[in-house]
Amino acid sequence: MKKDGFRMKKPELLIPASSLEVLKTAVLFGADAVYIGGEAFGLRAKAKNFSPEEMKQGIEFAHQHGAKVHVTANILAHNDDLAGAERYFRELKELKPDALIIADPGMFTLAREICPEIDIHISTQANNTNYLTYLFWHRLGAKRVVCARELSLREIKEIRERIPEDMEIESFIHGAMCISYSGRCLLSNYFTGRDANHGACTHPCRWKYAVMEETRPGEYLPVYENDRGTYIFNSRDLCMIEYIPEMMKAGIDSFKIEGRMKTALYVAAVARTYRKAIDDYLESEEKYRANMDWYRSEISKCTYRRFTTGFYFHKPDESAQIYDNNTYVNEYIYLGIVSQTADHAMDLRQGEQQGLFVRIEQKNKFCVGDEIEIMKPDGRNIPVKVVSMLTEDGQRVESAPHPGQVLWVCLSSPAEKYDLLRVSKQKES
Repeated sequence: MKKDGFRMKKPELLIPASSLEVLKTAVLFGADAVYIGGEAFGLRAKAKNFSPEEMKQGIEFAHQHGAKVHVTANILAHNDDLAGAERYFRELKELKPDALIIADPGMFTLAREICPEIDIHISTQANNTNYLTYLFWHRLGAKRVVCARELSLREIKEIRERIPEDMEIESFIHGAMCISYSGRCLLSNYFTGRDANHGACTHPCRWKYAVMEETRPGEYLPVYENDRGTYIFNSRDLCMIEYIPEMMKAGIDSFKIEGRMKTALYVAAVARTYRKAIDDYLESEEKYRANMDWYRSEISKCTYRRFTTGFYFHKPDESAQIYDNNTYVNEYIYLGIVSQTADHAMDLRQGEQQGLFVRIEQKNKFCVGDEIEIMKPDGRNIPVKVVSMLTEDGQRVESAPHPGQVLWVCLSSPAEKYDLLRVSKQKES
């Protein structure tokens, strides 16, 4: 496909998944590929992550739906990690993911020796900032390199022009930004002993800070932006939904969403929105521009920290940081995913009319009579009313106060398996 004389191919939309449920959501809501972590050797040790059996099921589900699975093994390994990493790669060889995401040359060496048939993608943690680095990894056998977040679109385009056509470029398009260079942060290790480069980051970049004069120990001086102090390391979130054409014209092969600790609602919202934006632009730029208000509206229904374009157009200035708080903007509450549907759940007592029941594992509180929303993979948001609610053993309840409770919920309009239920905070209040 050509636009403005530039030949472009359809980019991969790469979505994070913290669990099997979220993986399925990502695939059904538009992902071309998902990236997941096993129980070790990834950089999200606090995420739920995948057991070998869950990984097997996830890979099978993705492949059945024409999507790929990339597995993270991107820690910066110490000597004591290598024996376990070798065992892990032998397990992955049997599970057959589509790619491994690796940062450390030692881990790369093991993966090439043990499972040479699996593509290797070089993580952003490897500080990939120039075309010679890309060529270095290509000569060693890497299929793809993930751009350092510090690169501009101009620099990425130059890299594309100087590397082989069969080498792929992956770059972040949406999500949280690290304060430290390519995510290599030592703050967590310094403050808490939990190593960010081993996947145990405590996110001290989001904490509140003050300064202390050397000769006055214990006398803390606030750094005022307002009367609450300042969060001087707290970056805005990346959002490039308005710049799909520029991303494609830079020659990026894979658009990566950050967020391997996010909920299914976040994943569904970003996957569905970027899927539509990419497809609309490939159909025509006019259609893409015409639907911009919808993209902005839907992407704002995710949790976010206000938005920035990062380094893509210029080096970030003071406006890229958030100084007055460390909280997310969160306009919608996640209620659950439809896991099963039925014309009726079971015998309903007292003559209650049989309705359209769906089975969910409830994530947040809601009540009979609430007006909520069915979020569908095809882009529709359907307002419905909660007519009634039953526990798994058939007891009628008026509310669902306990996260994780399995419920049969009667809605005023039908929902389908894998639809998401959410509620606007405005309606909740």
